[in-house]
Amino acid sequence: MVRNKIGREIPERYAKQYGVFEGAWARKPNYKRAAAKVSTIYPGESKLLSSIREAIEKTGLKDGMTISFHHHFREGDYVMNLVMDEIDKMGVKNLSIAPSSIANIHEPLIDYIKKGVVTNITSSGLRDKLGSEISKGLMENPVVIRSHGGRARAIESGDIHIDVAFLGAPSSDEYGNANGSHGNAICGSLGYARIDAKYADKVVIITDNLVPYPNTPISIPQTDVDYIVVIDSIGDPNGIAKGATRFTKNPKELLIAKYANQVIVNSPYFKDGFSFQTGSGGSALAVARYLKEDMIKKNVKASFALGGITQQMVELLDEGLVEKLLDVQSFDREAGQSIKENENHYEIDAAMYASPASKSPVVSKLDVVILSALELDTDFNVNVIVGSDGMIRGASGGHSDTAAASKMSIIVTPLIRGRISTILDKVNTVVTPGESVDVVVTEVGICINPLRQDLIEHFKDLPIPQYTIQELKNKAYEIAGTPDPIEYDDKIVALIEYRDGSLIDVVRKVKE
Repeated sequence: MVRNKIGREIPERYAKQYGVFEGAWARKPNYKRAAAKVSTIYPGESKLLSSIREAIEKTGLKDGMTISFHHHFREGDYVMNLVMDEIDKMGVKNLSIAPSSIANIHEPLIDYIKKGVVTNITSSGLRDKLGSEISKGLMENPVVIRSHGGRARAIESGDIHIDVAFLGAPSSDEYGNANGSHGNAICGSLGYARIDAKYADKVVIITDNLVPYPNTPISIPQTDVDYIVVIDSIGDPNGIAKGATRFTKNPKELLIAKYANQVIVNSPYFKDGFSFQTGSGGSALAVARYLKEDMIKKNVKASFALGGITQQMVELLDEGLVEKLLDVQSFDREAGQSIKENENHYEIDAAMYASPASKSPVVSKLDVVILSALELDTDFNVNVIVGSDGMIRGASGGHSDTAAASKMSIIVTPLIRGRISTILDKVNTVVTPGESVDVVVTEVGICINPLRQDLIEHFKDLPIPQYTIQELKNKAYEIAGTPDPIEYDDKIVALIEYRDGSLIDVVRKVKE
């Protein structure tokens, strides 16, 4: 075993392959960007195909290749299941899949893994039954979990080489100019899909809305597209806002949001031209509501808001409180509609959003980010991927990307969740290292990382109860008791890459 900087044990074979985490800024990537194979379409030739099956045949997909999908439809996605069903029927085996994330709706992947159709997975996250089955040892090879910025870096550098990308698009023309803001099933930004389209050897646009050439605005250009398939329906846009993007009425979560907002508006960063991002989760999304009130009261406007964009962000833009929205993923229909109607709502790809290997990701210009947590420990390490039962049930997302690069990262979490403490001596799995966490906000008060003595001094008179992280943990243990440790086998079921490509942790099989 090899111990990384935060004391996590990484099996030597994986440590040699990936390297181990040495610090948030220990690696400075220097590489030549990968390039996709290109097949020219001559004048008069058509890119339109009759079916998904024909597209699979035309791309030359065969055993052992890597395919990718995007997750902009979240729980409303139809494309991955349709494509995988056809691949299964065609008898293709031993595929690696590299979707930007995997949702509950993709549960059929369990059967494809059992059949040997899928033997490797890399993704930002796993949900529900698939995550549970993988945690129990379903796959022979460990899943590789990457942040959104880390995935973009891996694709750009060639660590992930995509043979075929199957990309759902709400709107496309016959040459493949596609966007997510027009059509019957709008999803807004196609920020994750754009990276796949640029670097995959073969790109198939799957749409239910073929429009006359040229289709504008252009999110994915015809120069990156090989084939187009028109089907009856690519997804349900109502599924976009399910799950992690819920809007809370829970009093505890609203109190956490109020405290987080007080931290922001009393911070040294809350001034004209500041920038911010709110993550998913009830408390994180609710912060935007309270922030709006204080921006109006104090006459403060933001230069931009970043990330997964919600209706609340759109309202701030429409009311002139935010000058620009930089959108890598639209979290609801209102955000998708806004991209179409407002030129100050701008779509960006995942590399521009958060890749640590790009020449300058937007996260590096963030002042404040609000993020959720499943659990954190007394070293401020954060887990957003594994539940209290040891089962994989979450996603890395942009958590470690934004926490590392922003001037002030705020973790919002209840002290107790499901009668179990969220603050532990040691988290089950680390996704974001403690050095990147600045402020923890709970319903009983806040805690500032001792590494940020400047914030401790600045907030000394803030009228919110303040505790050390040890005091918060003790409060939680007094209420919920000391949690029993989870028993694991030796088998590694997932590798957790830090955004720079090194391993920050591993997930082991849960003992049954």
